[in-house]
Amino acid sequence: MIYMSINTHGYENDVRVMIQAFYPKEKIITDPSRAAECTLRAEICVDGSRIRACIGRENGTDKIECDTGTFERKAVRNRLKRELYSVFAGLTGTELPWGTLTGIRPTKIPYAMLENGDKDEEIIRCLKSEYLMNDAKAELSLSVARKEHALLSKLDYEDGYSLYIGIPFCPTTCLYCSFTSYPLLMWKGRTDEYLEALEKELRALGGFLAGKKINTVYIGGGTPTTLLPYQLDRLLSCIEQNFDLSGVMEFTVEAGRPDSIDRDKLKTLRGHKVGRISVNSQTMNQHTLDLIGRRHTVEQTAYAFDMARDCGFDNINMDLIVGLPGEGEREVRHTLEETARLAPDSLTVHSLAIKRAAALNIFKEAYAGYSIENTDGIMELTHKAAADMGLEPYYLYRQKNMAGNFENVGYAKPGMECLYNILIMEEKQSIWAAGAGAQSKIVRRDPPRVDRIENVKDVSDYIGRTDEMIDRKRRYIDAEGNE
Repeated sequence: MIYMSINTHGYENDVRVMIQAFYPKEKIITDPSRAAECTLRAEICVDGSRIRACIGRENGTDKIECDTGTFERKAVRNRLKRELYSVFAGLTGTELPWGTLTGIRPTKIPYAMLENGDKDEEIIRCLKSEYLMNDAKAELSLSVARKEHALLSKLDYEDGYSLYIGIPFCPTTCLYCSFTSYPLLMWKGRTDEYLEALEKELRALGGFLAGKKINTVYIGGGTPTTLLPYQLDRLLSCIEQNFDLSGVMEFTVEAGRPDSIDRDKLKTLRGHKVGRISVNSQTMNQHTLDLIGRRHTVEQTAYAFDMARDCGFDNINMDLIVGLPGEGEREVRHTLEETARLAPDSLTVHSLAIKRAAALNIFKEAYAGYSIENTDGIMELTHKAAADMGLEPYYLYRQKNMAGNFENVGYAKPGMECLYNILIMEEKQSIWAAGAGAQSKIVRRDPPRVDRIENVKDVSDYIGRTDEMIDRKRRYIDAEGNE
């Protein structure tokens, strides 16, 4: 255990996440009466521009005393994290690839600097000196920010928006999943009832946004292709009837699970001009698929991918996860080799992040015998494999509790990048959302902020309270118009 004490709540989370970055398996406690039980004690005082800290252990204590020369919170925060980084790196012998950067949007800093007109050299210098990123991550962050900046310049931020639609059903629940999703078997008799409620919300939303320009549509979940062909046709027809899709630059349906895909569903999607789909393998190792609760085979993944090609899809994404239980470099290399044979148009490489709601965390004792690891070497392996497939990095984000403190990277052939993926991270354009668990993110510019309108997660609640979900959006739009 690690004892943490800080005199102000304003910097408590910064200290906590830095400790967790270096000691991911240790429990942090704040009860002074238990400090003697801990192998490490971190006692921090931040007084205006003055930082004092004692990082103690049995065989010695490291002390920090410095003055930042400014009361500006961001500068004090960054200095505090750099000082803590130096001590913890010395204690553990560990260097973090992303340095002190602990937020989920590593491209936010270089993106803002690009918009400000800063040169590449100045951006790299800032990332390395201010945030202690290593060379590779600083270069990756800048290259992705530059790609995002170019792609988003095509969008209309003022009158444009994106639409997200959530289908919260899956064939089974994966071991690591914490998204709003429910096993289809539980809801098979009520999927039409869910669609009826969803269509009601979409009709209202289409009316609220009439006159605005829709740029991207993303149907996610869950697994949207758990719906039957007639249900997909019903949903897609509703979208076409209530939204002007003439200016849509991208229409994605996350097919996701190979065991949810068949030819009739793919033909239905193509018939409604869906241009981009995902066929997500996560891994091409059968033992791991069985372990994590994905009830399909490696062969089904390849078959579903080839079937999608045969149906005319020329923009197919695949998702992979590194850091899955029991997988090391050998298993990841095998997955990448099998993926390369399919030649996807884009590839998203996720570092496993175990959320509190995931079965892998709730029942972690049952999986104690499986290593959960990620390394710089594995991430470099995925980067090289993507490059060999002709795919370039175009979006990037991080999560808490990621194996190895690494990142998620989206790679794509030039021209095949997913705009929606960038928008969900960079928060430059409003995303209106419908369905159980869906969250609308409304970008405001004067003053700059992002407002969120959340739908209830439970399917029964959503069906019974659809009018309330619609009214939340109506009230927000009415209030916005009166400001």
